[in-house]
Amino acid sequence: MILPIHVYGDPVLRKLAEEVDVENTDWKPFVADMFETMYHANGVGLAAPQVGKAIRVFVIDTEPFKESYPDVRIHKGAFINPLITKEWGDDFVFGEGCLSLPNINEDVTRKSNIHIEYYDEEGNFHDEDFDGIAARVIQHEYDHLEGHVFVDRLTPIKKMVLKRQLNDIASGKIKAAYKTVHK
Repeated sequence: MILPIHVYGDPVLRKLAEEVDVENTDWKPFVADMFETMYHANGVGLAAPQVGKAIRVFVIDTEPFKESYPDVRIHKGAFINPLITKEWGDDFVFGEGCLSLPNINEDVTRKSNIHIEYYDEEGNFHDEDFDGIAARVIQHEYDHLEGHVFVDRLTPIKKMVLKRQLNDIASGKIKAAYKTVHK
């Protein structure tokens, strides 16, 4: 089922997402809905707050980067109760966009490597390192669980330049190619 995506200005995007009970929940239907929603909107990642649930769950699929970046490590999966325990490496500047901020793309600096602990939708625990594009997508989605969006990482001047666009998104004046919800 394709879910509506909550856009900038919706309070759910600013909440600290809560951990979920991995053992007592069947995550497959929700994760499947998140993947379907992400693909429908041509995204590479989607966090639960973006579909109105302030819980610590996100999905990613880096396959779309393969054409432009042939050496990219492809990773598709669900991250439940993730915890980034370390970020290191070179500063990696890359143009980011976000399904909750339609039509805005800006360069964001993040570290090139991360270490993350998480559960998948089967309840299996993972303790992994990621680098490059996969690390970036994970960091972007992880920010959503912490109540942040990528424009929070921009300089004050850049945010001021985007203020009108952000206000237009929050008030529903900017349309996306997918169903959105604004508050």
